[in-house]
Amino acid sequence: MKKAKRNKIIYWIATLWLSLGMVSTGIVQLIKMEEEVDKITQLGYPEYFLPLLGVWKMLGVIAVLLPKFPLLKEWAYAGFFFAMSGAVISHLVVRDPAIELFGPILLIVLTVVSWYLRPESRKIISVNL
Repeated sequence: MKKAKRNKIIYWIATLWLSLGMVSTGIVQLIKMEEEVDKITQLGYPEYFLPLLGVWKMLGVIAVLLPKFPLLKEWAYAGFFFAMSGAVISHLVVRDPAIELFGPILLIVLTVVSWYLRPESRKIISVNL
């Protein structure tokens, strides 16, 4: 199998799993599921962060999946990375069990893989002046 084809397959697998993870956690945050409210308040954040995170995750998934709009995709990937790395740090600060780190770390890995292997058509074209 050619490297380009392999990379495209890995890109789409990572991107679809990333999207699924962001949509599923975004929905849980939007509906303010009791466990999610407990978790966010235990981490020291106000409850009103939940719908903010949920909406931004949904918009980020749309941006990553839609064709074109490469600058918007960069912002979405950055947002995913910042949100999930913030989640990891927050869990570490409150000394949560290591299992709590699995989801955010997995989403960070999927974000990086999806971003790194995205096709040329989904990248910002730099112009040398």
